[in-house]
Order: sequence, then structure tokens, then C-alpha cells
Amino acid sequence: MSNSAPQAQSEPPAVALAADSPETDKLSRQSVTVIVTLLVATFVVILNETILNVALPHLMSDLSVNESTVQWLATGFMLTMAVVIPTTGFILERLSTRQAFLLAIGLFTAGTALAVVSQGFAMLLVARVIQAAGTAVMMPLLMTTILTLVPMSKRGMVMGNITIAISVAPALGPTVSGLILANFSWRFIFLFVLPIAIAAMIIGAKFLTNVGETGQQKLDTLSVLLTVPAFGGLVYGLSQLGNHDAGSTGVSVAAVTALAIGVVSMLLFVVRQLRLQKHDAPLLDLRAFNYRMFTVSVLLMVVAMLALFGSVILLPIYLQRVLHVDTLTTGLLLLPGGLAMGLTGPFIGRLYDKFGPKPLTISGSILMVLSLWQYSMLTDHTELWWIAIVQTVLNVALALIFTPAFTNGLNPLPPALYSHGSAIISTLQQVAGAAGTALLVSIFAIASAASGNLVVGTQAAFLTAALIAVVAVILSVMMRRTGDPANAAAAAHH
Repeated sequence: MSNSAPQAQSEPPAVALAADSPETDKLSRQSVTVIVTLLVATFVVILNETILNVALPHLMSDLSVNESTVQWLATGFMLTMAVVIPTTGFILERLSTRQAFLLAIGLFTAGTALAVVSQGFAMLLVARVIQAAGTAVMMPLLMTTILTLVPMSKRGMVMGNITIAISVAPALGPTVSGLILANFSWRFIFLFVLPIAIAAMIIGAKFLTNVGETGQQKLDTLSVLLTVPAFGGLVYGLSQLGNHDAGSTGVSVAAVTALAIGVVSMLLFVVRQLRLQKHDAPLLDLRAFNYRMFTVSVLLMVVAMLALFGSVILLPIYLQRVLHVDTLTTGLLLLPGGLAMGLTGPFIGRLYDKFGPKPLTISGSILMVLSLWQYSMLTDHTELWWIAIVQTVLNVALALIFTPAFTNGLNPLPPALYSHGSAIISTLQQVAGAAGTALLVSIFAIASAASGNLVVGTQAAFLTAALIAVVAVILSVMMRRTGDPANAAAAAHH
């Protein structure tokens, strides 16, 4: 967050910037409280992203809607995230840590409460959009706060702990919802999340202190308006491109139109930001890309997200439609991988602090290629225990990529670019996730329709994911440790 204006009188004082003091290698109790509060809230909002997926068939019958309509509960969430995240650089500049947190968790809690009492599909969709708006602010807020508070030498370890929230939460989502739906209605999914969100809001309101100082950046209305067709158009177009039934090979005109509008609007958005950068007033500051390791790390995460999101969608389709496994078993099969990813996160973070990114990202990307290649050989009688093992290896591979890439990418940025760098990463992850889902589900649908066999479609899609993952190996080789000022200065000129 920028340092251009004093805090409002009613706000608590800002926390001393531990990251700016190299000799201060230990986090204060106040800093730990801030990070833990944000981490718990992030865990809840990310858990919410995947918790509803298993419930979609229940919602179809309960709300009397068809498959293409109910998908809007997922698509609408993704669209809102894609549109709101680019504005979070501005939001985090203008609001104090406490204000930004209360805005994010307040929106999320309000959306969750509305979902509990929803009387129809339209009301539930509005609730999901409100939830997504809060979720979009939370992740960049957590990243920006860590960059501001945590000394460079400890960032790998702290980012490793963040992996628990980022990876265990989505893995737990299907399992938790499977257990709830086995005994209760879909409303209990939101009732499960609501008290945790309220508790996080109360704790945050009481204990959260401010980090850094607020700025006086003005909101560029044209940039905000462009984010809707730019990021919204891309995510919607990609999600509809992948919205195939196994018997359909046609490409939706609406999807192509949305993508075309998205690409044109994106170009206009980028041109607008480059113009505003001359006056230090962009909505999303693209100067973060001047730092070579930020660019390499972002590309590596995008490739990993393409492969990850596609496989997260494909594997349940294969398990339920080919192996005829129920939703609870599907959730339980994905659980060991998610837990392994979270539990290895702190360990991988310490390895990063000791050895740097390259050994970790190269190992992770090779394991990712091998895991996806194994999935490309799935048959209609593959053993469930083997799938659980491959999925666990894939999740550990992703932990080996994400923790070092996050840390290494954000390390060289100056404090003024912390919130913008976090927003850029979060935005591109959403777009990459939508693109990965669209691409792999389309390949699955086309190959299945052409062969009349879902297994052939599954194999073709996972083989494509494995080939995409090879790009991650190449990017991993390009990784260099970032951190000390000399490296950061050098990186900015490459």
C-alpha cells in the first residue's frame, strides 16, 4: 500500500513495517494476529468456492432449473471474481487494512446469509455474486499484508502456510458438501460456512490493526467500466466454450462473441492503464511486469492453473460418469491430495528460504507432467486407490510450484506495487482457470462424441493437460531467486 497520506483519526494505528527492517527477523505478536485473522477468513472464502459444485444436481431438482441454468451459480461466481479482482489494487490503496477486511468479510457474510434464506434460483444467484465480491478482495488483501509485514528471509515459510488455505480449502469443499448432502438439504452448506464467517468478522473487527498507510489514488471510471467486458467477457466466453455435453461438438456463437468482445476490451484496458501509469493513477499497475521474475512466476502459475482447473473438473466427471462413483466417494478420493498439498506447504516454504525456487519448481513441474500423463492412460476399470495416489502426487507437485512461484514473483516488487502485483496474479489465475476448464472440457466433449466413448475423451483431455504442463518445466528452468535489493534492481532492467 502506498505511503502518501495519513490514516483517518478513527482508525487504529498502522503496524510497524517489519519487512522494511532487515534486522527485525521476527514477526511481532500484532503482525501474527493480523496474518492469522486474514488466513482464517481466506480459508473460509476459498472453501466456499468449491463447496457448492457437488450440490448442483440437488439444486436442479429443488429449484426446478436445468443444467445450463444451474451452472450460472459457478459461472456467475467466477465472472464476479474476474471483474472485481482488477479493482482490488485501487481498493487496497484507498482503504485501510481493517476497512478492506471488513468490506470483504462483510460482503461474503451477507451473501452467505442471503443464500441460506434464498427462495428461488435468482435470489441464490444474487447471493453467490455478493459472496464472490467479498472473496475477490480477500486474497489480494492477504498477499499484500504478508509482503508488507513479513521480512524477506521468512516469506517462503509464511507463503508455505498460506498454501494450507489456498489448497486444503478447495480440496475439503467437495468432501464437506458430500457429507452435508448425505444427511441434510443444500441450505446447510451455507449454514456450515456462515458461523465461521461471522466469527472471523468479529475477531477481525476486534483485533485487526492497519498495515501501511492509505493512498489518495483516484478511481478511473473508464478503467472500471472496461473491466466488465474485458475480464468478464474472457471468463464467460471461455466457460461457455467448455460448456459442452458429451454428444455436442459445436462451438457456441455467444461464446465466440463474448471472447471477441473480451479480447478487444482487454486491449483497450491495457492501453488505458499504460496511459494512466504516466500520471501514477492506473486502476491496475502493469509496471509489475517490468520485473522479470514476476513475469516468469506469473506465467508459471498460469500454466499450472490451466492444468489444475481442467483436471479438477475432468476427474469428477470421469469418476462419476465412467466409474459410476457417488459424490461423497469422489470428494473423499480428492481429499488426501488436498491435505498433502496443504501439509507439505510450510515444509516447501522453508526449503524455498534455504535453496531458492529452481530445485522446487523444476521437481514440481516434472511431477505435474508425469501425473497428468498417468491420467491420460485411465481406463473404464482403473482402480480407485491408484487414482488417489496419482492425485496426491499431482497436488504435491502443484505445492512445489505455487509456493515458490508466489514468493519469488512478489519478492522483487517495491511496496507501491504489492497490491497491484497480488491483484494481477489473482486475476490471471481466474482467467487461466476458466481457460483450462474450457479447453480440456471441450476436448473431452469432442473426443467423446467422435469416438462414442467417454474414456477416449478423458484420455485426450488429460494428454493435452500433460503437454501444456511441459511449458511449466521450461519456465521452471528460467527461475532465479529474488529477494536482495541488488537482484531486484537488476531484475527490473531485464
